[in-house]
Amino acid sequence: MTFKAVIFDWAGTVIDFGSFAPMGAFVETFKKFDVEVTIADARKPMGLPKRAHIASMLAEPHIAERWKAVHGKMPGEAEIDRVYEVFVPRNVEVVTDYCTLVPGTADVVTGLRARRMKIGSTTGYTRSIMERVLPLAAKQGFAPDNLICADDLPLGRPTPIGMYKCFLDLMVYPASAVIKVDDTEPGIAEGVAAGCVTVGVALSGNEAGLTIDQFNALSPAEKAVVRERAGAKLKAAGAHHIIDTVADLPALIDKLSA
Repeated sequence: MTFKAVIFDWAGTVIDFGSFAPMGAFVETFKKFDVEVTIADARKPMGLPKRAHIASMLAEPHIAERWKAVHGKMPGEAEIDRVYEVFVPRNVEVVTDYCTLVPGTADVVTGLRARRMKIGSTTGYTRSIMERVLPLAAKQGFAPDNLICADDLPLGRPTPIGMYKCFLDLMVYPASAVIKVDDTEPGIAEGVAAGCVTVGVALSGNEAGLTIDQFNALSPAEKAVVRERAGAKLKAAGAHHIIDTVADLPALIDKLSA
């Protein structure tokens, strides 16, 4: 099989090991509305466009009840908009602190370019957030050929619409010649829906939630436990293959190409 392109997710896949940038922003945003949420609450819908992410959080019964106790009614579309309007600028403020590339990313990009493969990207982040991220990632060696943000199109993850736009931007086909790499269930789902080969990233992403230091401190047995837990969720979302981090992608491509 000859692959023509790889389309990467961003946070937890190529930057921000462990996907930490949005976590504090979600917790702090809900706190401004006097509603307590946990990091686990914030991680659960990760990968969705951020407004949909907030809607998913507010749909959780325990969060909805806390909202009702404070504000006198269950949250609806207007409340989702209010939370979203507070969240986005907060995420813009903090995201630059979480733009370090996942180790191996720059080398992977160099290798893909050598194979004459296109490099695309999609993200659950808004365009305003990514305007801060792009130059910082580029300085470290990651500058994809395109970027589809959560607010660029009327439909986002888990629909395939963002992936279809990537195909057009990159001028690549068929979908089976494109690899989608992501650390979240919605991100894997958009690749599946588009007909791509999907690769789940188990240990650098949202499902594992590890810092780089925590990752490096794990024993092989401990890594296996986390890999199994995170990988199971990604496989359930449709991931065809599971790797630990993006650094493992070239070996997988070699295997699949052979």
